[in-house]
Order: sequence, then structure tokens, then C-alpha cells
Amino acid sequence: MSTHVADCSVTNCSFNDHTNCNAEAITVGGSTDHASCATFIETGIHGGLPKVLANIGACQRSECVHNDHLMCNAPEVHVGPGADNADCLTYSHT
Repeated sequence: MSTHVADCSVTNCSFNDHTNCNAEAITVGGSTDHASCATFIETGIHGGLPKVLANIGACQRSECVHNDHLMCNAPEVHVGPGADNADCLTYSHT
């Protein structure tokens, strides 16, 4: 079972549709002590699928308390502006 992206407040992302992420899945990337949405695309063209709300496909932040073998086990994930245009706001360092 994969973790659902509950909402995304990054309005300039091509996958954002009224705070819903329409990518099939997102990848959480970033660097140590920081997690960002590596699927963020700012093109001015709306992308993604019309009814699909994203899940977490992979999480590269192995130091996150929700990371289990590079998969997210948080109840849900929130994405929004942070240090980068799109950050995983659910990220929590172990």
C-alpha cells in the first residue's frame, strides 16, 4: 500500500489541480535534513491525469522517520512551499 498525497499547495506546479496532485506518483528527493518533491514541474502547461490523485512512488530521504526501505509509511503526505518550490511538509528527521 502506498502513501497518498493529501494535498499540494504549490500552485505553480503543472501537476497541481486546485490543491490536488494529478501526477500518478511523486518522488520525494532533496538532501540530508530536507525533503522536496522531485516531481515538481513548472511549465505553464497543466499535466498529469484527470482523476488520479498522487501517491508516493519512492522516497529518497532514508533519514525520515516515515521512510521504510525507501517507501513512505506516513498516513498521508502534504506538499507545499518550503526551502524549495515544493517540499514534503510531512518529512521528519529521525
